[in-house]
Amino acid sequence: MMQTETKVSLYEQDFALWIEDVAAKLKTRDFDNLDVDNLLEEIEALGKSQKRELKSRLQTLLAHILKRIYVDSPLDYNGWERTIREQRKELRLLFEQSPSLRNYYIEVFSGVWEAALLEVKQEYKKTQFPDQWQFSSDADVVLIEEFWEEVRSNKIPLN
Repeated sequence: MMQTETKVSLYEQDFALWIEDVAAKLKTRDFDNLDVDNLLEEIEALGKSQKRELKSRLQTLLAHILKRIYVDSPLDYNGWERTIREQRKELRLLFEQSPSLRNYYIEVFSGVWEAALLEVKQEYKKTQFPDQWQFSSDADVVLIEEFWEEVRSNKIPLN
């Protein structure tokens, strides 16, 4: 009986070692021996990963802003505000590393808002939330404004 030998690539065997190998080949401009297919796949995945992270962090941020404004639970305010600060910090870092993600932010804001709204409506069934985002959706505003203070000082009505 004849056995067929399958050659397992370095990429499949040891991802960390594969990265070192690719980096070394790029540094020495050894393009002929570069694992181009897997390299392209990984580069594309990096871009997708950043976009997923932006959407996830934005959804968490918007959900916690909604909770902080509309859910009457003073014992939870501090925790929600900590989460808001953390998500804002991480989103600012993402924008610093990849300024072009600001364009993606604009593109996905409304869909992410709807997902955040659905999330909090399911979690707090007795709380009345607005159907539309009532504030500026500009990234710089969303990443700094304490919307609950605006509502509390009556600058912006609750609904």
